[in-house]
Amino acid sequence: MSETVRIVEVGPRDGLQNEALIVPTERKLKLLARLAETGLTDIEATSFVSPKWVPQLADAEAVASQLPTRQGLRWIALVPNEKGYERARAVGIGAVAVFTAASEAFNRKNINAGIEESLERFRPVLERARADGVWVRGYISTVLGCPYQGEVPVGDVVRVARRLHEMGCDEISLGDTIGVGTPHKARAMLRAVAGEVPIERLAVHFHDTYGQALANVYACLEEGVRVVDSAVAGLGGCPYAQGASGNLATEDLLYMLRGLGRAPSVDLARLVETARWIAAALGREPASRVARAFRTSN
Repeated sequence: MSETVRIVEVGPRDGLQNEALIVPTERKLKLLARLAETGLTDIEATSFVSPKWVPQLADAEAVASQLPTRQGLRWIALVPNEKGYERARAVGIGAVAVFTAASEAFNRKNINAGIEESLERFRPVLERARADGVWVRGYISTVLGCPYQGEVPVGDVVRVARRLHEMGCDEISLGDTIGVGTPHKARAMLRAVAGEVPIERLAVHFHDTYGQALANVYACLEEGVRVVDSAVAGLGGCPYAQGASGNLATEDLLYMLRGLGRAPSVDLARLVETARWIAAALGREPASRVARAFRTSN
């Protein structure tokens, strides 16, 4: 496997979806353009879920139809079902993501369906994506803990990951939705999943609620994972997980990867500028240590 880590930027979707005030479409498009200019190769642009459930992303068609193009840049959109897939394809999206959880309780609160029912909803999406040549990512939430049931057995994470792999997901992202994981637990979980799903098909997604996200990433890098999700300025949270703080900040992740000699070709200074810009637009400081350090040193 390559030593270079691929970063999947989730700020425009996972980061903004929990914002109380609606972010104008023009601002979202500017954020997406600025992120693309940093050299990032995988950016989650929006979500084709019902506006009733996520009003922040009601402009999915408007956003997706105006995305800039660049060789080697993949735009990803979240789709909850076949209808969402059709909406995404109608505006030219070529990579989609589906989502479920390792916790039955969380799944029912989040999408009003059990795990098995959610997987069956994805089946036609995956079948159509395969026929259309569309790349598919599968998200699994609550892999290290659930706000409703507490501990999540590792066996449940493995079972869901195996099913998504068998159904045809090209990549599976393992998400610590409420950020309760520690390096030892993260490593053990990843190792168990990698026993059933090839490690090159796995990604990790950590929230930084307890300040453990970078440490968890490092532990998983040692296990061989080479795809990590993060959000510019540490944006995010989870609308269905009270108290969950933002995602790992992309600029913090990139800084660590540079020190390890595993960083992709992404412009850190430009990324920090983007973090400051979007945080200011939202009326706050960036959550990332790197953005704050750059401000002090410059």
